[in-house]
Amino acid sequence: MTDDFSEIEVVATNFNWRQSGGTTAVVQLVPEQAKTLKIAALGFDLPERVPRMRWRDVPKLFRRPANRPFRIYHCRRNNEMIAGLLLRYVLRAPLRLIFNSAGQRRHKPLTRWMLKRMDAVIATSERSGSFLDVPYTVVPHGTDFDHFHPPRGHEDDYAATGLPGKYAVGCTGRIRHQKGTDLFVDAMVQLLPNYPDWTAIITGRTTSDNLAFERELKSKISAAGLTQRIIFLGDVDDISVWYRRFTLFVAPSRQEGFGLTPLEAMASQTAVVTSDAGSFPSMIQPGVNGAIVPAGDAEALTAAIEPYFREPDMAKEHGRAALEFVHANFSLAAEARRIRSVYDRLWTEGQSPLGLTEKGRQNAGETEPASYPDRTGYRRNHAQA
Repeated sequence: MTDDFSEIEVVATNFNWRQSGGTTAVVQLVPEQAKTLKIAALGFDLPERVPRMRWRDVPKLFRRPANRPFRIYHCRRNNEMIAGLLLRYVLRAPLRLIFNSAGQRRHKPLTRWMLKRMDAVIATSERSGSFLDVPYTVVPHGTDFDHFHPPRGHEDDYAATGLPGKYAVGCTGRIRHQKGTDLFVDAMVQLLPNYPDWTAIITGRTTSDNLAFERELKSKISAAGLTQRIIFLGDVDDISVWYRRFTLFVAPSRQEGFGLTPLEAMASQTAVVTSDAGSFPSMIQPGVNGAIVPAGDAEALTAAIEPYFREPDMAKEHGRAALEFVHANFSLAAEARRIRSVYDRLWTEGQSPLGLTEKGRQNAGETEPASYPDRTGYRRNHAQA
C-alpha cells in the first residue's frame, strides 16, 4: 500500500475481479513505472508487489498532488472510464484521463462518447488504433524479462514435471471458444498419436459459463484415449515456469485484444504458433521464431504445429530467435518509457480534452498525430518517440 498519497502522480485502475489481459498489463507495468514515477494501482486482484492505493483513499483524489497540477487517471475498461468521467467532470477532481485501447472492433456508441472525453488515448497496436475515432498514440505492450526468462535450472526442465514424453506443447489462457482451446485440442487429437515424445499441457481458468465447453473437450480427449497426454492443469500459480518447460507454445485465439501470452513464451525462449488474431502478426516472423495461421482455421493450425513435432531441434532454434526478437522489440521498460512520454505531454502542455470540436482542437494546437512504420510492424506516432 502507498503511505503518502499526496505524492502520487498517476492512478492506474483495475476494476475487474477476474484475471484478464488488462489485469496482467497493470500487474506487470505498474512496478516498472514505479521505478521513475509516483504511481499507485486502484482495484482488485492486485498482488503485493504492485504499488497500490486503498479504496478509502479515493476522497484524496479531490486534492492536487504535491508536485503536479493534476493527477493522471489511467484506465483500461469502460467501467473505469465511467468512474474517471464522474470524478473529473461531475465531482471536479483535479484529474486528467487516459484510456488504453486494445480492442479490435468498432466501439459501441457509449464507448465512443467516452473516448472523446479522454485527455489522451493509447492504442496497443495500429490495428486497434484503426477502430478509434479520436487521436491516439501507439504503445505496444512489453514483457517483464525478470519474470519471463529462459530456463535456468532443473526445475525449468520439462522432465522435472514427471509427466509423460520428452517435449511439451502448451496452450494457456482462459478455457473458452474465443481463445480457441477447442482448436488446440483438435490438433492434439490428430497429431499426438503419431508423435509419442510429445505431451500437450493446457493451463488457465474455466469460468462457470464455460464448464460445459471444458467437459466437451475432455470427453473428446477421453474418446481419443489421450487423457494421459492432453492434460488440463487449471489456473496455475506461476505460469512463467511452464513457459520455460514448453518446447512449443500455441496461441490459437479466434479473437484477441493485444495478446500477451506469445510474448511471455518468447521471452522464455519458446517457439510459438499463433493465429492472426489481435497483435499476434506483429510478433511472428514465420520460419524464424514461429508460425502464424488464419484465426479459426483448424487444419492450418494442425499443419503449422506438425513440423515442430517432427523436428524438435527446429523448435529450439526458433525459440532462441524468439528470445532475441522479443528483447529487441517488446521490453516492459520501453512500454513504460513511451507511456511516460504521454503523461509528460499532458503535464507540460496542458492538452485540452479530445471532446473539443475540431475548431477547438486546432485552436488548442491539437491535431491528428502523424505516424511512421517501425521495425516491429507497428506504426508509431511522433509523440511516442
